[in-house]
Amino acid sequence: MAFLEIDNLHKTFGPNVALHQFDMKIEKGEFITFLGPSGCGKTTVLRMIAGFETPTRGTIRLDGRDVTYVRTRERAVGMVFQAYALFPNMTVAQNIGFALKVAKRPQKELDERVAAMLELIKLPHLAARYPWQLSGGQQQRVALARALASKPHVLLLDEPLSALDAKIRVSLREDIRALQRDLGITSIFVTHDQEEALSISDRIVVMNDGRVEQVGAPLDIYNFPRTRFVASFVGTLNILAGRVIDPATGRIAVEGQELVTSRPLPPDDAGKERLLALRPESILLEPPSNGRNSLAATVEEISFLGAVVRIRARISKAVVTLDLFNDPHRVLPERGQPVALGFSHDNLLVLDENAH
Repeated sequence: MAFLEIDNLHKTFGPNVALHQFDMKIEKGEFITFLGPSGCGKTTVLRMIAGFETPTRGTIRLDGRDVTYVRTRERAVGMVFQAYALFPNMTVAQNIGFALKVAKRPQKELDERVAAMLELIKLPHLAARYPWQLSGGQQQRVALARALASKPHVLLLDEPLSALDAKIRVSLREDIRALQRDLGITSIFVTHDQEEALSISDRIVVMNDGRVEQVGAPLDIYNFPRTRFVASFVGTLNILAGRVIDPATGRIAVEGQELVTSRPLPPDDAGKERLLALRPESILLEPPSNGRNSLAATVEEISFLGAVVRIRARISKAVVTLDLFNDPHRVLPERGQPVALGFSHDNLLVLDENAH
């Protein structure tokens, strides 16, 4: 049995469906990220796990216990919000110890736990300060310590870094992941930032329009997207339409040029149009060779982006982007120059939905 089980979770607000049949099994100590655009349902799931929203139907089990209709304070979950939600009239130490004080824990235990949390977030010297005297990053560390102070079974983080500047975000997300690993606490992190999700997660749940599009490890989500939405939302991607020539061998025609896909296709796909995904970094400027795909194209634009040179090339009606590492000795093509785009069969992915 998984540590946290979510079964057939569904949520409506009046006539509007916010979440369609959400199922998930999360093991103890896992770091799971719900990733998707605004309004996709990720925060709705988080709030139902926390007990702030009641499911229209479905079940939530935590450590073998049905908590679907249990009050928030009885669920043993800790919550970190986007807006910090610190009490402005309390010091850092008082904020961290608030839940313990409400639970009427002995003062000695409260003081020891607060001191331990201050050490954990590396802010013991700021114990007597008030929230308005802290930076955004420091306030979020305090919010994290407050959520952890009561030793919750599950830590829930609702876009906790979105109000911070880019540099602090990177630093704090690394700290959150390090703390999570040290404590071994089961954690669910909500974000719309794909880089955050890819960099810190054990598994990612990609959501769209109240539905789960794909669940998998970061490498699988990025390298093997199953749907057009996942392919386009996670990372930069070329999406091409091709007509199937021979399903058994994966042969498919794109703009009149024959390619081979990463896997065989269903027999009844012969003659059908399918969507293909190709990452920019998997394409090289090279002549055709055995065992590799090749597309004849014409260079439209070249952009220097520091470590990467981005080239946009046209293949009849389609446009393909490729990213090359910046090599000072590389001779780049000119605009309007014909080129051959080479890539492995394994890099040409067939998405699980038909072209529209």
